[in-house]
Amino acid sequence: MSDDLFTLAAACAHDPLRWSSVAWDWGQGPLAQIDGPRAWQAEILTAIRDHLADPETRFQPLQIAVSSGHGIGKSALMGMISNWALSCHVGARILTTANTEAQLRTKTGPEIRRWFTLSLTAPWFDLQATAIKARDPAHAEGWRQDFVSWSATNTEAFAGLHNQGRLVMLLFDEASNIDDKVWEVAEGALTDANTILIWVVFGNPTRNSGRFRECFRRYRHRWVTRQIDSRSVPGTNLAKIEQWRQDHGEDSDFFKVRVRGEFPSQSTRQFIAGSDVEAARSRVLRPGQYHFAPVILGIDPAWTGEDAFVIALRQGLHARILASFPHNDDDVAMANLIARLQEQHRADAVFIDAGFGTGIVSAGKALGQSWRLVWFSGQSPDPGCLNLRAFLWREMRDWLKQGGGLDPADLELAQDLIGPETVPRLDGKIQLEGKQAMKSRGLPSPNRADALALTFTAPVSRGPVAAPTFAVDSPV
Repeated sequence: MSDDLFTLAAACAHDPLRWSSVAWDWGQGPLAQIDGPRAWQAEILTAIRDHLADPETRFQPLQIAVSSGHGIGKSALMGMISNWALSCHVGARILTTANTEAQLRTKTGPEIRRWFTLSLTAPWFDLQATAIKARDPAHAEGWRQDFVSWSATNTEAFAGLHNQGRLVMLLFDEASNIDDKVWEVAEGALTDANTILIWVVFGNPTRNSGRFRECFRRYRHRWVTRQIDSRSVPGTNLAKIEQWRQDHGEDSDFFKVRVRGEFPSQSTRQFIAGSDVEAARSRVLRPGQYHFAPVILGIDPAWTGEDAFVIALRQGLHARILASFPHNDDDVAMANLIARLQEQHRADAVFIDAGFGTGIVSAGKALGQSWRLVWFSGQSPDPGCLNLRAFLWREMRDWLKQGGGLDPADLELAQDLIGPETVPRLDGKIQLEGKQAMKSRGLPSPNRADALALTFTAPVSRGPVAAPTFAVDSPV
C-alpha cells in the first residue's frame, strides 16, 4: 500500500469525518447511489472529531447514544467508525456486541465487514467471522475488532478490554435489549489513562427502562445523544412509513419506536407506564392538602444483601419515601424507628411485607403496636390478579392515573415503578415478574415501589386502624 495512504490514515487519527469522506469510493460501484455519509452520520463523526481535537477532552471517555427508527444506516456508521479506528490507530482494540447472537452474527458483523471490504484499507485487514484483525503479523492479536455475544452470567469478555496508551472502542447494536449488567462491566473498560476511549451505542428504543433508556434520561449529562426520525433520512421507505402513520397514529408507541426514534410511553410488557410516573412527579402535592385522609405507612424490609429497607408514606394523593437503609439486621431497632415515625406522622395503619417482616412485627407487639403482616404471595381479592402483589400494584397504578403525586426528586422510586413487567398467562390473570427475574434483566429489586404498594393493602379510616376487608396475614 502506498505511503500516501499511510500518511492519510495518520492525518485522520483525530478526524473520522475526513476519513469517512475519502476512504470509500462514494458515488461509484456498490456506493453509486450514495455521495457520502448521511447528515446524521456526519454529526456523530463530527462529535468524535471535536472531542479528539481538544487536548483537554481527548483522553476522557466519549459516550454517544443514538436512538432511531428503522432504516437510517446505523450499521453503516458502525462500519465507518470501526474502519476509521483500526485504519488510523495502530494497535486499536474494538469490542462489538448486539442484543442477540443472531443479530451479531447475521446482521451487525456482516455489515461492518462489508464496509471494510469496500474501504481503501481493505488489504490491511483479515476479515473473520468473529473478528477483524490487522494483517501485520507483529500486531495481529492486539490490533483487532472482536464480535462478542453477551451473557448476563458471563461478562469476562467485557471486563478485560484495556489498551493503555492506544484506542479502545465499544460498539453496542440494538442496545435497548442488552442486559444492564453488561453495561456496568463494559464501563470498566473506560478507565485507562492517556488512552482514547469511545463508547457508541445504537438502537431502536423498544424498552422504556434499562441503561439504554437512561442514556437519554438519568445519565444524559454523560452522553452525547441523538434521536433520529426515519423520515429525515434519505433512502427510507416513506410510503411504508406513511401507511404505519395512518394505521397506528403519529403518537402511537409503534410509530414512536419504529419511526420517530422515541421511547415508548409504555413497553409491551411494562406494567406501569413511564408517562403516568412522569405525570405524578410533575404534581406538586403536600400532605396538608389531604388532612381528611388516613396516613398509611408501608414497609418493605430487607435483611442483608443489595436490597434496601424502605418505609413509604401515603396520605390521599400524596406519597413519599420517609426512610431507606441498605439493609436491616436489628428487628428491635427497626421496630422502634417505625413506631417513632408512626407517632410523628400520626399514621393510622402500618403494613409490613412478611418476607423479612415477621420479627419486626413481633418486636412491635412488645411496644404495644398492632402492625399488619402482608404476604405478597397471598390470595388476591380480585380473581383477575394472580396474587396479592399483582393486586396491590394494580391499585397503585390506578392511583397514579387518578392523580397520585410523587416526589419529583426521587428518581429511584420512579425507576422502581416502571421496572416490573408482566408475565404472559393463558388465563389472562395479571402476574408481575419476580425480583429475581428483574435482577436477571439487570434491574434492582423495586423495594421503594413495593413499600408504596403496601399502603394499598386494605381500606383505612382516619383515626383507629381499620381492619382489612380480606385476609392479608396468611400465605396461600
